[in-house]
Amino acid sequence: MKISKNGIIDFILITVGTIICGAATYFFMVPSNLAIASVSGVAILIGKFIPMSKAMLILILNLVLLVISWFFVGREFTIKSIYPSVGMPVVMMIFGHFTPNYHGVMNDQFLDMICYLFLCDLGIALMFVRNASSGGLDVLYKMANKYLQIDFGVATSVIGLFISAPAIFIYNPKTGVLSILGTYVTGIIIDHYVFGMTTKLKVCILSKKNDEICEYIIDELHSGVTKYEASGGFTGDKFDEINVIVNRNEYVKLMKYLREVDPDAFATVTNIHDVMYRPKRITKEHTSK
Repeated sequence: MKISKNGIIDFILITVGTIICGAATYFFMVPSNLAIASVSGVAILIGKFIPMSKAMLILILNLVLLVISWFFVGREFTIKSIYPSVGMPVVMMIFGHFTPNYHGVMNDQFLDMICYLFLCDLGIALMFVRNASSGGLDVLYKMANKYLQIDFGVATSVIGLFISAPAIFIYNPKTGVLSILGTYVTGIIIDHYVFGMTTKLKVCILSKKNDEICEYIIDELHSGVTKYEASGGFTGDKFDEINVIVNRNEYVKLMKYLREVDPDAFATVTNIHDVMYRPKRITKEHTSK
């Protein structure tokens, strides 16, 4: 079976994301008993009453949720969730094997929460941008959306609150409040990571050197160009506006070229959070015309 380049990249990023999530949970979440909305949070709550390692509890809960997902959510989603769902607790078990007496390094619940959120949400974002899921409570979110027609964001908030709030009574008010705060902030941080990884820039250019600029974009940046006919509101003169979508590295190169080829060019830049397109193969015959 032939493995594609994208398949290899997917596997690497999902693996890195899984390791990061496992490390964040083991080193920061578990020592402070933070019940931030996740299977790990549930394991921390019930771990107060069941004498079993948090990693083993997370593995058991994830396996149960995978079985539920298979029958009530869908096979495709379940298959994509198996690797991270099993991999994360295994990573925690490996860390536990090498650091059996680990009880935290920060000795501060708030700092542990901050470190956990930024690390774990980075790992989740890496999986998300490769169209994978960390599994776990995503199963419950999907079920609430599918069978109860509850908005995905609302389901996330409600289920997260039900998990975090009991920490007030099971542990103490400070732990509960930090768990609730972490549950709220985690969505914001994930959005920051995801949009930061996928954000592109739309550059609109007005210039008298359109042909040279288009040639540079196609030949050097290997990007497509769209032209729109425009006219000046004051003079009524007609001209072409160049539109191109680039990543941040290409943007730096393009602006440097613009300053060299036409210092009088007028350019506006807009953030684009996502792009859906089918890449076009530009042939030598086309570029030579």
